[in-house]
Amino acid sequence: QVQLVESGGGLVQPGGSLRLSCAASGSIFSYNIMGWYRQAPGKQRESVATIVSATGATNYADSVKGRFSISRDSAKNTVYLQMNSLKPEDTAVYYCNGINVRGNYWGQGTQVTVSS
Repeated sequence: QVQLVESGGGLVQPGGSLRLSCAASGSIFSYNIMGWYRQAPGKQRESVATIVSATGATNYADSVKGRFSISRDSAKNTVYLQMNSLKPEDTAVYYCNGINVRGNYWGQGTQVTVSS
């Protein structure tokens, strides 16, 4: 059974940092693409950052470029999202995603709240 489990969310002040983790039940290389998405109240889910498993190529939403960084640790089957210089508008539920030929998989989400 495919599982993606997020952790690392929480409450942080503006300008602060958080690191989210996404632990996969199997090899992260079993997914063609892995990524982080977020959904704020009343808004659609949006892509934040993605990484191509075969090449390591990354892609970021314009709103997070220069502040967020996606990375992976294949030994731990884990993908990370380092979030720096957080803003109140980054407040959302963050979801881990993995895509392969068998399907499109989501974690349960982790809440990130940026507030003073």
